[in-house]
Amino acid sequence: MRTDYGVGVAQRLDGKKAVITGAGSGIGRETALLCARRGADLALCDVDETGLEATAGAARALGAEVFTERVDVADAERMSALAASVHERFEGVDLLVNNAGIGVVARFLETELSDWQRLMAINVMGVVHGCHFFVPRMVQRGRGGHVVNVASQAGFQANPALNAYSTTKFAVFGFSEALRAELGPHGIGVTAVCPGIVNTAITRTSPIRGERAEERQAKLARLYERRGYGPEKVAVQILRAVERNRAVAPVTPEAHLGYVLSHLAPPLSRWTSAKLAQVAK
Repeated sequence: MRTDYGVGVAQRLDGKKAVITGAGSGIGRETALLCARRGADLALCDVDETGLEATAGAARALGAEVFTERVDVADAERMSALAASVHERFEGVDLLVNNAGIGVVARFLETELSDWQRLMAINVMGVVHGCHFFVPRMVQRGRGGHVVNVASQAGFQANPALNAYSTTKFAVFGFSEALRAELGPHGIGVTAVCPGIVNTAITRTSPIRGERAEERQAKLARLYERRGYGPEKVAVQILRAVERNRAVAPVTPEAHLGYVLSHLAPPLSRWTSAKLAQVAK
């Protein structure tokens, strides 16, 4: 059984420089460690300093040069400062992974205005900030590169139980499509990565609005744990999508199915989404 998640048979990243947001846990952490295994040097950020340093320590143990900063991706000034620090250390960035994101489990009538504001600030503007402060240097450098924007299955298959979250991920998906068309002539690929049900901390940290919030959160956490699809598998799919320069990368089997349905059978896709939303009740 392979235990290296593709190292040795997949493309090496020796000498490459990768920036990964939300690297303190989950998909960001596992992507950082996989990049380190494949030889890349890393610039990592997160608001969770403890998790961030744990990731950095594990990556350094794998031989990577690692730079870290506590950054809220919603803060344009902090993202600008991060980019300035990264560009002082690295001539340029080869891979940008805009992974940081948050969730809120709520239908529209349950969603608070503050939820909308925070989700838009992190899930949408956080991705825009990452691209705004790193992509121009990638273009000027003239050596290509790749941008990964982590969206969601909810970014092409709307989930009424995740109304605001789904809205932000649709925005990330559309932004990625437009950016890919613009950056292609510069040799820079853009991929919208769309995980489905992945067992990360977001199921335990996302606020749940409406009745029986604690009971529903525990139910969701158990469901994701039983599903058993870990973030290390998503990391493999992210780097595989980069290698193949894929525009869209659904990850889990349900995400692949949802993507097909959203294109070939929209009414069935909507029915499926409504059924999935029942899980959050």
